Formats: sequence, C-alpha cells, structure tokens
Amino acid sequence: MQERLKKGLGLLDVFCIASGAMISSGLFVLPGIVSVKVGPSLFLSYILASLLAVPTLLSKAELVTAMPKAGGDYFYISRSMGFATGFIGGVSSWFSLSLKGAFALIGMAAYVELLMPAVPIKTLAICFCLFFIFINLAGAKEASRTQIIIVLSLLIILILYIIFGFPSIDIHRYTPFTPNGLGPIFTVAGLIFISYGGLTKVASVAEEVSNPGRNIPLGMILSLIIVGIIYALVVFVTTGLLPPDKLYFCLTPISEGAYIFSGKIGMFIAALAAIFAFISTANASIMSASRYPMAMSRDRLLPSFLERINVRFRTPHYSILLTGVFMGLAILFLELEFLVKLASTLLILLYILTNISVIIMRESKIQNYQPRFYSPLYPVMQILGILGCGFLLAEMGGLMLSLGGLFIIAGLIWYLLYAGIKVEKEYALIHVIERIINRELTSGILPNELKGILRERDNIVEDRFDHLIKESIVLDLEKSISMEEFFIQASSLLAQDLGVDREALTQMFIKRESESSTIIRPGLAIPHIIIPGEHKFRILLARAREGIVFPNSTQPIYTVFILVSTKDERNFHLRALVAIAQICQQHAFDKNWLRARNIDELKDIILLAERKRFGTK
Repeated sequence: MQERLKKGLGLLDVFCIASGAMISSGLFVLPGIVSVKVGPSLFLSYILASLLAVPTLLSKAELVTAMPKAGGDYFYISRSMGFATGFIGGVSSWFSLSLKGAFALIGMAAYVELLMPAVPIKTLAICFCLFFIFINLAGAKEASRTQIIIVLSLLIILILYIIFGFPSIDIHRYTPFTPNGLGPIFTVAGLIFISYGGLTKVASVAEEVSNPGRNIPLGMILSLIIVGIIYALVVFVTTGLLPPDKLYFCLTPISEGAYIFSGKIGMFIAALAAIFAFISTANASIMSASRYPMAMSRDRLLPSFLERINVRFRTPHYSILLTGVFMGLAILFLELEFLVKLASTLLILLYILTNISVIIMRESKIQNYQPRFYSPLYPVMQILGILGCGFLLAEMGGLMLSLGGLFIIAGLIWYLLYAGIKVEKEYALIHVIERIINRELTSGILPNELKGILRERDNIVEDRFDHLIKESIVLDLEKSISMEEFFIQASSLLAQDLGVDREALTQMFIKRESESSTIIRPGLAIPHIIIPGEHKFRILLARAREGIVFPNSTQPIYTVFILVSTKDERNFHLRALVAIAQICQQHAFDKNWLRARNIDELKDIILLAERKRFGTK
C-alpha cells in the first residue's frame, strides 16, 4: 500500500511557501546583474515576466486542485501526456527548483560577506544547505513554520524599503529609459523568469495541503499579486537610488540602495532581509523539489527507496537527502549566471508542458477529472501561456536551447532503459485519441486512479448508500421507450434478487406512478415502492439517452433512480431520497450523466458527488 504524507499545510503556509520561494536572488541579486542589459526600464521586465506567469499559474491551480499529489508538475504531466513526458517534466522541475535553491544559498553568502567578510562563501552556503536538509527531514509543517516567520518579516522590511526609499529617488537616473532599445526588455524577462518560478513550487507539496481545492489556488494567486507588486516597486526604487556605476554587476543592489537613504543601519537591515529571503527560498526549494523523486519513484521511474517515508516524521527522507546533495554539488561546481540561465530554461519548458496538460485533460472528457478550480478563458489562456513561454525560451539563446535538448534526450534514454517496461498506467492523451478515432483504446486505469485521488482530496468515507450504488443494477438504454416497457425491464432485473414475482413488481411500479407521479423535475424520476418482507433495500440506476416517456410528463425522462425497500427500511429510504436529491442538484449533473461513456462512469458520478454522508449503517 502506498504511504501517505501528513496533511498539515493551510492557506498561510501555501502563501508563504510560494512567496518565500519567489523573493530571493531574483530580487536581491539579479537586478544588479541584468540592469546593464536593459537600463532603468528593468522594472518593466519584471512586470512582463509576472504577466507571462499568469496563464501557467491558472493552469497549475486547475491541475493541482484536480490531482493534489506529491510531485505536482510531474504527476499531472505524466497523467496527461504519458510517463516519458512526465519523467522529463519531473526531472526538469527537480533540477530547476534545486538549482534555484543553490542560487539562493550563493546569493545569501554574498550578503553575509557584507556583514562578515572573513567567512568563506561556499562553506557557509553548504552549512545552510545541511541545516535546511535537517529542518525538512523533521516535517513539512515544521519547515513551513520557519517559512512563515521568515516571509512575513521579509515582506515588512521590503515594504519599509519602498516607503522610505521612494523620497530619495533621483529622477534623472531614469534617463535614458531604454538605452539599448525595447528588445532587451523581453530578453531580460526570460532571464529573470526564474524569479517567478517559486510561485508554483507549492504544487509539489499539494498532497500535504489541507483543503487543497481552496488553499492552493487562493494562496498562489495572492502570492503572485502581492509579490509581483513588491518586485516591481523595489526594482523601480533601487534603479532610482543607485547610479549605473554602482548598480551594474552589483551582487547586493538592495543593500546598496538602502545605504543611500538610511546609511549603515539600512544597509544592515536590507542585508538581513536578503538573508531571510535566501533562507526561505532554500527551505522551500528543498521542501518542494524533494517531492519529485518521491513521486517518480512511486511510479517506478526511479529506484524504489526514494519513495520511502520516515515513520516518525512522515517525510520522504531519502528524497530530501538526494535533493540536498545535488544542491550542494551545484553550489560547489556551477557558475552563477550559468546556473540562473539553465534553471530558467528548464522552468520555461515546464510551464509549456503545464499549459498543454490542461488542454489534454479537458479534451479527454474523463469524468473523474474534477478540479476545484477551473482556469478561466479556456483554451485562450493556455494558448497564450504556451506562446509566451515559447517566446521566452527562444530568447534564452542557442546554448541554453541546446542544453535543454540534451537534457530531454538524456531523460528519454533513462526512461527507455530503466522505466519504459515497468510502467503500465494509461494517460489522458490516449483518451483524446480514443475520442477522435472513435475506438476503445483505454482500460479505465486513469479514471480509477483519479477516482481514488478525489476520494482522498474530499475525504470521502463511504456510507451504506455508496455501497448500494456500487452493487446496484444499471440500465443504459440507447432508444426511447415507454414507462411501461421500462418498468418491465427493471422488474425483470430486480425480481429474482428481491424474491418477488416479476409481474407483481411491474404492477406495483405502475400503480405507484398512477397514484402520484415520481417525476422530481424535468428529466429526472425516482420511482420508489415498498415490498413485503424485512431487511431488503435495492437501487436500480437508469440512463435513457433518447428518453423514457412518462404519461404525466411533457418531456422525456433521461435519469431514473429506482428504490425498492421493505417497511423496516423506511428511515434509510428517506436518507437515500435526500442523498439522491443532493446529487442531482449539483452543477452539470444532467450533462455529465448523459455523456458518461460506460456504467462505471455513471456510478462514479454518484459515488464522487458532494453530499452529506450518514455513516455505514
């Protein structure tokens, strides 16, 4: 049985994980490195990058609320486009997040050098890496508590920086506004895109979020709005505070800016804020990146030991250790600019795959794909996301594109040699092809997996009504028939099981209908009768694609729930009627009922519906 992670992260945790992963090197180091390319208009590159992140944010929110599982990006890419593509996406996420964490630790060391010049940068970065490995081994909630304190303190400091720095701006520093033309604004947007990569890190810890349908999309959206505004304002203020000769290539631009309006005290506080930011990013990077090897191990794409969960702390300890070791190696051996470019390239590739995943999942029409949050303006938003990320990818340059291509080839080779023969699960793209060619190609593996995810997400504990639905008889009628013909067919299926004469049962249905119509609303009827005996209760479900003609209805009936019980089951009979009423009132019930592809999907519509459950009795 697959081990489950502990659920303990709320809305504030989600917001702080996403925000803390964004506010780091992208704000405290990158402005000095990239400002020489674009000039005072740098803040426009940050705004552009944040806008280009919006479609993917919405797509990720939809996918994660439908499939809140560890290894977010990997999980939904593999379930939509197959495990070869999913493996590439998962490893891309792991590399990108780990490299971003390593970048944060290096940036933190640069700020620490301002305060303690004698401390070796890489040694200090490795020590912090070890510290956060230990924190994450102790549990996601414990790591998140650290994250909340750091992020809230960081936001306060940055807001004060904007407020006190704005009056000291020299307006002349904004001229010329675009010294190298408009083109670099877009090029730099691609380079700094990694700054917004942390926004969706929370997807990888979705399995540990309570009420993920609400907390994940709301936390991500709030994070983008608040952090996006702070990014643009801080960069704008810093550009107005520092002359080009101090800003260009500076690794500590925010501290240098704070020194302009508040001296050494402000410089010290800004450096402290930078350290907080780097710590939060490193913490979030290890927390989120470590869930990808675990998720891929669960699907047998990586060695099985990586999915093991610590008995005491309920954390994937081997996966956390692997991620920490990789980050340490990146700190020791990779150059800063190369690290940033490679991480951004992999992140952009991942965002393209995410937007494609939404399109495939929607078009597969899988009944059990039920997100809590639906991306608006589908598919326009996803197409914009693909085109925007494609543009940024092209702007990254030939070397990065070549490395990205080699990365994909290496991933495919590993998949084919190690995992290809082990994976038996299906994916949504097959369902799309199945719809196009009108041939049955799938076995129901993915819908069943999604059903299990929905039960876990919604904390569904089956009651007696659920068990009766599982055991129920289902009539799936292709052609229109009369009410009498329908009752004859239903009685033939129910009579032997109930120990009642078929003709007598048919007459009971007809008599009940003549006394009082069982049509609840247009298209829906719930015939229910009492039979002699004790401890008997049966449910029959019927779907009539062309409709059943009831005498008292001007419209055909497409959905029928038949309830047959004995007198001693009267209380449960009423509960069953309440359950059916709650199910049939839900949004798009009729549409989903008519388009369900088989009997299993018809039952799943009922079994996965939101309703009050009454226990097992």
